[in-house]
Amino acid sequence: MALQKAWTPKLALDLAGGTTVTLSPVTLDGKAPSQEALDQAVNILRNRVNGSGLSDAEVAKTGDNIVISVPGAGQKETVERVGKTAELRFRQVLAMEATQLPAELQTEAPKPSGSPSATPTGSPAPSGRPSATVSPKPSPTGKALSQALTAPTPTPTPSANATSTPAPSGTPVPSQQPQQQPQGELYGSTEGVSPETLKAFQALDCLDPNKRGQGIQDDPNKQFAACSDDGSAKYILDVAKVVGTDIDTASAGIPQGRTEWIVQLSFKGNGPAEWSKLTTKAYNSQAPRNQVAVVLDGMVITAPQIINPIPGGQAEITGGFTQETATTLADQLKYGSLPLKFNLSSAVTVSSTLGADQLEGGIIAGLIGLALVVLYCLFYYRGLGIVAVLSLVVATVITYQAVVVLGAGANFRLSLPHIIGLIVSIGITADSFIVYFERIRDEMKEGRRTLRAAVEVAWVRARRTILIADAVMFICAVVLYFLAVGGVAGFAFAMGLTTLIDIVVVFMFTKPLIALLARLKFFSRGHKLSGLDAERMADHHHTPATTTPQEA
Repeated sequence: MALQKAWTPKLALDLAGGTTVTLSPVTLDGKAPSQEALDQAVNILRNRVNGSGLSDAEVAKTGDNIVISVPGAGQKETVERVGKTAELRFRQVLAMEATQLPAELQTEAPKPSGSPSATPTGSPAPSGRPSATVSPKPSPTGKALSQALTAPTPTPTPSANATSTPAPSGTPVPSQQPQQQPQGELYGSTEGVSPETLKAFQALDCLDPNKRGQGIQDDPNKQFAACSDDGSAKYILDVAKVVGTDIDTASAGIPQGRTEWIVQLSFKGNGPAEWSKLTTKAYNSQAPRNQVAVVLDGMVITAPQIINPIPGGQAEITGGFTQETATTLADQLKYGSLPLKFNLSSAVTVSSTLGADQLEGGIIAGLIGLALVVLYCLFYYRGLGIVAVLSLVVATVITYQAVVVLGAGANFRLSLPHIIGLIVSIGITADSFIVYFERIRDEMKEGRRTLRAAVEVAWVRARRTILIADAVMFICAVVLYFLAVGGVAGFAFAMGLTTLIDIVVVFMFTKPLIALLARLKFFSRGHKLSGLDAERMADHHHTPATTTPQEA
């Protein structure tokens, strides 16, 4: 069963069903959202569910709502994929309070650290949040201490830190295992904190997973109180100096020489300058204001200490990621922060019953078209028609395998427009054979060459025509793919794919096969059923039959 599934193409929404989600926008002032904001949200969501353009997911605006249709996905998966607003903020920590010890420390006594403390003597010990260093080995405290936001680093060594420049002499280096802040005690000063933010901070209940504020639409221009994503701490945070829209690119991977998955960020516009100012300000502050919190959808996912200012507009996020979680976060950040917050209005599972009938009809239509082309080639070209039939079979097998591989590697899903494009391509593929066959007949008609010589001379002339025709078709497909969306883009993709396959088949299979058959007497002596007999070529050119030197 697993093997059969591995060699079966993925089907799109119209053929396999899926989930349709309706999102309703919510604004801070309660007014109707602007059309510009809605259009931007549609583009971001379209990239999020169909970033490669191959999955056939659809995003459309209906009034003030956005309707998203994702093929082959369950309701829970789809809602998690599109429902998160991925509003990213980088905020300086003003004060914090430990609400509980991480689960790992509740069952395992802390071990003394062999490295110096991150805090000057006499200062309160910071919370077990991450520091901006690369630990040569996983921290005993697990995720709570493994997260960090740093400058990109070369292959790490046991003594390397994650900042872009070495720490000045006398600057304390953060411990690989910071001490824990006593539960319920405020760490840091509330100087400069607005009364509203302090009140919200005191009202936060981070111990309850349902009350940690996930999904809250925070105002980047105001101070903010937030829980950590694991509920182990709550923070008073300054205004956001860098936001998600300042991010240029985000990617997930394992850097050379390291073993953990990370998310790498680069900033654009004013982002690099603001990022440098933010890390410089944090570096020059006392703990805990030497930390920068990364707030995602209202919760702090990490709050690393800044050892040195980080210029250059680049950063890394680590956090005990798996490949799946790192890729998911990178995708959400890469496609930008939504300009609006959305509430889920409905999530409906779409049946594939109608799609099964359409798929069956599409397959029947394709088989009928293929059969007509085969009959035409055999009737008109006789023996040469066998070459065309075998070439079509090879092209069909390669196309099928390409669809399967793209489905596994790029989430390509076969839809009705794709099937239409594949059916139309049958004629395009057959046209390449016809151009070559006619060139061979022209050379044989002249009566000055043997079949083997005619095959080679005709190929030199025919391949240019084939390449030009396929190049024009491929350019049209590319332009249509990038200018269109939905079904039209799917049709264009199928046309472009089969055009490339046509070139491969003609060059790597059709021509070598004809060159091989030219050595057989059945073809070289112009047998009546070969398609190269003198009488048939004479009828084709409307001239009397001629006798070749070979026949003489």
